[in-house]
Amino acid sequence: MLRSRLFWKLFLGFTLVNLVATAALVAATRSWRQDEATALVRAEVRTAALLLADAASDWAREPTPARADALRLLVERAGLEVRVRRDANGEQLRVPAEKTDGRERTQARLRLGTDQQPLGDLWVEKPTENVSVMLARMWARYAAYVPFVGLAMVAAGYGVVAHLVGPVRSLNRAAVAMASGAYRQRAFVANRDELGALANSFNRMSEELGQRLSQLQESDRRQATVLGGMIEGVVAVDERQRVLFANDAAGKLFHFIPVEVERRPLLEVVRNHALHQAVKTAIATRTPQRLEIEWDERILSVQVTPLVGEPAGAVVVLHDTTELRRLENLRRDFVANVSHELKTPLSTIKANAETLLLGAVDDKVHRTKFLEGIGAQSERLEALIQDMLTLARIESAQQPFDIASVLVAQAVASCLLDYRPRAEAKEIALTTVEPAGSPNLKVRADRNGLQVILSNLVDNAIKYTPSGGQVRIAWESVAVNDVAMVRIEVADTGNGIPEEKLARVFERFYRIDEARSRELGGTGLGLSIVKHLTQSFGGDVAVTSRPNEGAVFVVTLPGA
Repeated sequence: MLRSRLFWKLFLGFTLVNLVATAALVAATRSWRQDEATALVRAEVRTAALLLADAASDWAREPTPARADALRLLVERAGLEVRVRRDANGEQLRVPAEKTDGRERTQARLRLGTDQQPLGDLWVEKPTENVSVMLARMWARYAAYVPFVGLAMVAAGYGVVAHLVGPVRSLNRAAVAMASGAYRQRAFVANRDELGALANSFNRMSEELGQRLSQLQESDRRQATVLGGMIEGVVAVDERQRVLFANDAAGKLFHFIPVEVERRPLLEVVRNHALHQAVKTAIATRTPQRLEIEWDERILSVQVTPLVGEPAGAVVVLHDTTELRRLENLRRDFVANVSHELKTPLSTIKANAETLLLGAVDDKVHRTKFLEGIGAQSERLEALIQDMLTLARIESAQQPFDIASVLVAQAVASCLLDYRPRAEAKEIALTTVEPAGSPNLKVRADRNGLQVILSNLVDNAIKYTPSGGQVRIAWESVAVNDVAMVRIEVADTGNGIPEEKLARVFERFYRIDEARSRELGGTGLGLSIVKHLTQSFGGDVAVTSRPNEGAVFVVTLPGA
């Protein structure tokens, strides 16, 4: 309480007012008492003059010594000073004979005799020291009572001011607590006056603000959760294009930390003038803007929507359409490739069939050639369609897999058994390199799926390896991010794959040498099937190659 400035202002003001009022009261009392005492002395002197009028009149008629002594005796007993003047000759009698001091006196004048027979004048004087004595006594009493009255005034002032300041301080503490976020703080005021009513209103306001804040916080949390979980980037800017908010997706797209770019200009955060101009136009015209921008080798679809109300602003929503564009391109390429792949065998079948219909069917020498061509192209169509169906089922997760522990050596042996006749026909050596100390390595995969992976890789290796070459299959146990994996390599000694084409060898229908691939009977889908099967088993596939040194395909699968 004693540290409160308001308390001291009110307390000192209250005390000062009391002191001024007390001083004014004392001054008024003194003046009244002085006037009262003076009036009493004047009345006393006037009364004395009336009492001495007869003796003074006798001396004025006949100024004998006896009459003068009688008058002097009366005057001395009363402590008065008297002067009598006769009209007959101006003779005066003064009792006492001379004034003994210069004290202030109260005087009364009385005319002696009658109007028909005037005798003279009587002056009666008395010192006013009685008034001073009375006032001195009064001041002595005031001096005795002042300390007690002062203490009473201070105590009363303290009590009154404390009664007023206490609720104010309670309200102030509650307001400070609210300013720091403690909206459950309440002001407890016992007063039943306006301060009590103010405290009740304050408590109701605090409770309502707390509820509103809780609702706003809950709304903000939901909004932040929604915006944070969006895959689209969201950036809100004000009328000066300063960033008000950005979610994590926008930060990942433009490589910034959202909280660090707030209040910074958008053009400084994202240096793209097309985006800047679209935001500027949306804010100025209050119309949405749509555009596409390229950023960091990505294609972003941008929707700029102006904010409703004032001040103006805009919300920028960014969607990464790079993958969508890639898929669209893949779809177009797939349709074009399928059309192209189907066109060649169908054209051959059609040509051979038309030739037979035109009479070659009766040509025993050549009809066999045409029929064999139709059969070969039919097989090629069937293989192409089967590969496309297999790839479609794998990608759509409709291909059922029986994931189990599969012995790698057994799968490799089965694959080599199937392809050894082809390899021997081309004089290609099929070899294996088993891991030292771990001949029974197993992987977690579908048995048939693993067989398809090995078959496609070995088939490609034999196709593109010239006569007298070598195809080698090796496997070993490795650790990838502290997880036990099995690495399977299929290496050949063919012409290899150009470096600029390595990244595309797993695409559908992609051929390094289209003419030779068709000549060798490939569908262009084998490596794509290998990639999707490997990923379905939780693994990965890669390729390395050098010109004229062959290629090495590496499949990594989870160990069992």
